[in-house]
Amino acid sequence: MIERVESDSNTSGSKDRAARAARSSGSGPRRPRRVRMTGKERREQLLDIGRALFAERGFEGTSVEEIAAKAGVSKPVVYEHFGGKEGLYAVVVDREMRRMLDMVTTSLTAGHPRELCEQATFALLDYIEEYTDGFRILVRDSPVAQSTGTFASLISDIATQVEDILGLEFKARGFDAKLAPLYAQALVGMVALTGQWWLDVRKPKKSEVAAHLVNLAWHGLDGLEQKPRLIGHRKA
Repeated sequence: MIERVESDSNTSGSKDRAARAARSSGSGPRRPRRVRMTGKERREQLLDIGRALFAERGFEGTSVEEIAAKAGVSKPVVYEHFGGKEGLYAVVVDREMRRMLDMVTTSLTAGHPRELCEQATFALLDYIEEYTDGFRILVRDSPVAQSTGTFASLISDIATQVEDILGLEFKARGFDAKLAPLYAQALVGMVALTGQWWLDVRKPKKSEVAAHLVNLAWHGLDGLEQKPRLIGHRKA
């Protein structure tokens, strides 16, 4: 009986030693190690996660708890970096607005007005295609929009870039250059709204969409009346 107890004890001890040896050698199961990030890396991670969630669910449908959970951190970490959901959203929106505006501004390199129109159109469609989440966020309404700008204000900023080009063309052709801002808003708004539609359908392909938009814009401008008139019964 004593021999059996000693045998069981020896067997148990052998198992414990084997388990310890396996853990120390790395062959046994391990808990996943949590990767430590610098403050900058963590901030960028939270921005990426926040952008994806805001795009999918909107500002109201996204919670700090969910952002923190997806990042593998506690809620206080989100508050530490951004002061809350509103702060995170504001930074995301500001970044996307600057990115879109920069893409349009840097695209305007050609000299011919029609090619400039093509470049601006492609820049907007490129942004929609490459930064879909950002575009979805920009076109949503949000209670934080007043402090970060709105999609309408962004379109106005882009239209300002086009306005200077149109002003020169209007002046060269004998049109009233003071009307250039109106036409710039109309042209950029046309591309932006079409882009919202194309974002979901993705047909036809981007180059065809650009060609049709420029076709309408360019030939519309080419055939402008110096003094446009209304033909309906309403005159005011």
